[in-house]
Amino acid sequence: MEPKLPQPNSKELSSATDEALFVALKNGDSSALSILFNRHGRLVYGLALKILANSQEAEDLTQEIFLTLWRKASSNPDCRFFVRYLVTVTRSRAIDKLRDRHRQLKLVERWGQTMSSQATPSPTPVEQATFAERSGRIYNALKQLPEKQRQVIELAYNQGLSQSEIAKQIDIPLGTVKTCTRQGLLKLKRILLDSDLSIYE
Repeated sequence: MEPKLPQPNSKELSSATDEALFVALKNGDSSALSILFNRHGRLVYGLALKILANSQEAEDLTQEIFLTLWRKASSNPDCRFFVRYLVTVTRSRAIDKLRDRHRQLKLVERWGQTMSSQATPSPTPVEQATFAERSGRIYNALKQLPEKQRQVIELAYNQGLSQSEIAKQIDIPLGTVKTCTRQGLLKLKRILLDSDLSIYE
């Protein structure tokens, strides 16, 4: 059995360098994570907010980054420049989220095209069958969303309302509309991917 290394106490940790805290984190000291979060949480949030331009997503990303830091600390390489490492990870993850947001928007655009293509005059029987199948799958996927998420997505894409207009129409805060839209699109995407919808082909 390997001898257990002595752990520094919290008072010692609070005055430790970031790099020393990172080493403590890798050794499983959760108080090191708390100190790192207090020191750099605002930096991570500010950078995430600047890139994502959405406070809820920036908060979520900040939490994700520190949770990942905790869960995967032991697998991270030695980190001599902790702040630089944190900035690089935050920037990379925020850009990934922007790309994911773009993919979600494209999915909804394709959904809108599918819906509008139903109005094409004189579609062939094969086209009609394809449209009917896609529509059925999309409507079934929408029915699986919670009421508010389904409602904001339908108002946006059936009636073309902006998020501010949706907030007024159904009398909920704008932030709630944004959150419901984001969560609804993520869930819709997951449901459609799970059903192997040909819209992705």
